Amino acid sequence: MTSDASDRRTIVIADDQLLLRAGFRKLLDGEDGLEVVGDAADGQQALQMVERLRPDVVLMDIRMPVLDGIEATRQISQRFPGTAVLVLTTYDLDEYVFAALDAGASGFLLKDCPPNELTSAIHVVARGDALIAPSITRRLIAEFAGRATRGTPRELPPISDREREVLVCVARGLSNSELAAELFIGEATVKSHVSSLLNKLACRDRVQLVVTAYEAGLVTPGSP
Repeated sequence: MTSDASDRRTIVIADDQLLLRAGFRKLLDGEDGLEVVGDAADGQQALQMVERLRPDVVLMDIRMPVLDGIEATRQISQRFPGTAVLVLTTYDLDEYVFAALDAGASGFLLKDCPPNELTSAIHVVARGDALIAPSITRRLIAEFAGRATRGTPRELPPISDREREVLVCVARGLSNSELAAELFIGEATVKSHVSSLLNKLACRDRVQLVVTAYEAGLVTPGSP
């Protein structure tokens, strides 16, 4: 069954290795519901393509010439909020991943992840969610945010006690359904609280909510 055009996710691939770009293009163009509309050899080219094509998702390498993936991610997040950035990295503890998340990336994957994991991740970030469920992502976010909490905890604007509970659960990596079960509330109520938190805390997505929770000291790296 072929997806309706309105359901298709458009993608730009940014990587300085031609063979990797070609490989990702061949893989993704063969997937129902996905379309690669461009590929870039550096962050500057990626930025120009996003401005012209307005894709749903950019698969972003970090180490690239001219403009690196971190700065490209920051500019895309600020200028084109309708485009999600999914960072691809070779190393699961790459130092630059921390900065990429802070720059506005919606998540990251290892370049050697299974094809179905990559395609699933693209759909996840394209619909405005973030990759915080995989244990490796939680570890990276915790490590990044933990660095901030060594200083003065971030002061949060006023939020309700229930919103604070929801924020802690989001920071623990719970999905909406898991969060609903944890707090004995409906999923619709969870979504309403998450939306309210995004607005009150000026966060783009759930990844930024996680980082904010760590910065505020509501959770600490290694906590359950």
